[in-house]
Amino acid sequence: MTAVTYTLLAAYALGSALAFASMGLDKRKARRGTYRIPERTLLLWCACLGAFGGYLGMRVFRHKTNKPKFAVTVPLLMAAQLAGLAIYFRNVILRGQ
Repeated sequence: MTAVTYTLLAAYALGSALAFASMGLDKRKARRGTYRIPERTLLLWCACLGAFGGYLGMRVFRHKTNKPKFAVTVPLLMAAQLAGLAIYFRNVILRGQ
């Protein structure tokens, strides 16, 4: 695999980890009644290659699952990101790299 491939996988893993952690942290803050992470920030983490982690965080922490903005946007972002990765790896495999 090339350096670009490793960088892409690392970026996706980091984005997912940050989105997952943000969902958990926001849920914790919600339970404690303290200052919350803005929804815009949570969605931004999901959009920055973190939709898989954001979706997993929504399910694990049972957070934002009833909000249509999240229930629709995060799965669509995840599908788009996974499709992009699949297309990238398909092209890498077809080129024999």
